[in-house]
Amino acid sequence: MNLTPEEQEMLDGKYGKATQKSMEILTTLGDIFDAEDMVEVTGVQIAGVSYANLGEAGLEWLTEMAEDGNVRVLTTLNPAGMDRENWQALGIDKEFAKNQNRAIEAFAKMGIITTCSCTPYLIGNAPHFGQHLAWAESSAVCYSNSVIGARTNREGGPSALASALTGKTPRYGYHLDKNRHGQVLVKVNAPVKGTDEFGVLGKIIGDKLFELGKNIPYITGIASASVEELKSFSASVATYGGTALFHMEAITPEYKMYPKPNEIIFEINQNNLDITRNELIDENIEIDFVSIGCPHASIHEIAKIAKLLEGKKVKKEFWITTARPTKKIADEAGYSKVIEDAGAKFAADTCCVVAPIKGRFKGIMVDSAKACYYGRAKNKFKVKIGTIEECIQEAIK
Repeated sequence: MNLTPEEQEMLDGKYGKATQKSMEILTTLGDIFDAEDMVEVTGVQIAGVSYANLGEAGLEWLTEMAEDGNVRVLTTLNPAGMDRENWQALGIDKEFAKNQNRAIEAFAKMGIITTCSCTPYLIGNAPHFGQHLAWAESSAVCYSNSVIGARTNREGGPSALASALTGKTPRYGYHLDKNRHGQVLVKVNAPVKGTDEFGVLGKIIGDKLFELGKNIPYITGIASASVEELKSFSASVATYGGTALFHMEAITPEYKMYPKPNEIIFEINQNNLDITRNELIDENIEIDFVSIGCPHASIHEIAKIAKLLEGKKVKKEFWITTARPTKKIADEAGYSKVIEDAGAKFAADTCCVVAPIKGRFKGIMVDSAKACYYGRAKNKFKVKIGTIEECIQEAIK
């Protein structure tokens, strides 16, 4: 790779061991993918934050990097394994909490902002069109590439941290125009509305892309899409198809920048949506856990939940997972009090995907196709997808 004098100095150890190790990681990655040089990044988001994923080996590496490592760009974290302020109320083990806080402290020592969220674009780590990033969380990568038009590959935890400590990433993959072209034309011939339906659509498209061995869909037929619907779709299509970029006609900013695919075309009708929705509803499910906020709930979603819960009481364990800054806005707006008076619980900093909740519940109801996937695959729950309204009805009945 062609390195600048400063990058070579990083590699030679002039800026300390952690920076040197980081540049070794990035140059190796660049060599693997034939990158010609590095590109400066304006923001980083690091995954692999939960102690359940890190373990002692990962924590030891983090601690070593924190000895002399300091971030050069704005850097935030993916969800941790627990709500850092409210973990006891959510039934998190004391020993797990202790170890999770050790991990957070190591990140903080390096100057990383410890807002643990899968939606950094909603809480201040907000790139604009064309900026280069090094983000790791799959749904955030897909959202930033597609909806914002920023540029990032899906980084692993170590490579994202390496970019945070150097401010650089190898110029390959989605950082290059030639790799951002749509590959499959998807025609949606049915109305799609709500976070649950956009999640179902993401599963259909993700499954098809995986089958075809393709990565980037160009989607037509969607009349409109909110931020919440697009974050749900990004999470789902990334989970089921490994997708990091999509173009949506008249909605995403790059849809006119590249030719519309015409060789591989598939269509989606109402029957396809209905069949796929049924695939996300297990038979004989006994629901004892309801969760909204995968990806993390926005303030708009929290306002909606508060309105639907006002004057009611939940009968089942009900979590609203969100970012800590969003929770604080909900506190100020009075939404938190309404929701907590109803018996529901906020789970800030974490989510039902990374929290250590396997074995605690039998069946989970969510508005997220991604949460259905991980509910089954990781936690062995039975799952049911529904609208936000249906989730709340289930929680209070």
